[in-house]
Amino acid sequence: MFAEGDSPQCKNERWLSPPALGLIVGLAGMGLFLAGCASNPATAAAQAQSAQQQAALNRQIEEYQTRITALDRDNQQLQGLLAQAQQKNKLLEDQLALLRKQLSDASSQIARLQQEKEEKEKQVQTLTASLQRSGTVTIQPNNSLLQTLPAVNIPGVQVRRDGDVIRVELPADQLFESGAFQFRPGAVQMISSVAAEIARLYPEQMIGVEAFTDNGPLPPGPWKNHTQMSVSWAAAVHDVLVNQSNLKPEQLVVVGHGASSPLMSNGTPAGRQRNRRVELVIYPEKYRAAAG
Repeated sequence: MFAEGDSPQCKNERWLSPPALGLIVGLAGMGLFLAGCASNPATAAAQAQSAQQQAALNRQIEEYQTRITALDRDNQQLQGLLAQAQQKNKLLEDQLALLRKQLSDASSQIARLQQEKEEKEKQVQTLTASLQRSGTVTIQPNNSLLQTLPAVNIPGVQVRRDGDVIRVELPADQLFESGAFQFRPGAVQMISSVAAEIARLYPEQMIGVEAFTDNGPLPPGPWKNHTQMSVSWAAAVHDVLVNQSNLKPEQLVVVGHGASSPLMSNGTPAGRQRNRRVELVIYPEKYRAAAG
């Protein structure tokens, strides 16, 4: 409806309502605002900086992820090395326990052999004194041994005369493992062969089982000095003679000389090797059972 006094032209036009007019104005203002923001240099720079920061952050994340992967790989390798080290440590502990047991067994064996040696010496002394008192002496000197008995000729074994005795030399390096008193392969056969020849030639003579060492450092073992080491060598050979030869236990005397009687200078490896030996010593004295 038109008000009175309006022109005819106005009467032919339609007027917008106030709410519609406000909406149009608001949209136009927002469009101008957005157009202004898009063309604002500060906003564009901020967006570019934000994009750069995001890219840098992404690169850092990738770098950290690479480091984490490398650390995981290193950790797996370290875990493997740790497992190997623990396995080796367990093996060493087992070996140490075995060596300790062997050391204890060797110490017990040496103590037993020393006790047996002392008891045997006492028995010989008692028997000799008893027989001398009864007038039936069985230990007879024979200083003409070298003139009346044949010399020993054993291939591969050195034999020498030393005053009134004959010494059959067995190299310790051929008898025993290095730094031990366990026999090497073939050692028992060597001892048995030598003993068989001695028993054939000297069935009634006293036989000394005498061991000697060099003066070098003691190898790891139960020995406190070279004398103990030589006693263990002599005792081991004595056991073979008793159990695997025709020599009688009454004929045998065990002696450990240690490093006190070298054959050669200990200043050279060859000299030290020669000095490490066990000698079967054939004495002039004869042991024989009393008749009757």
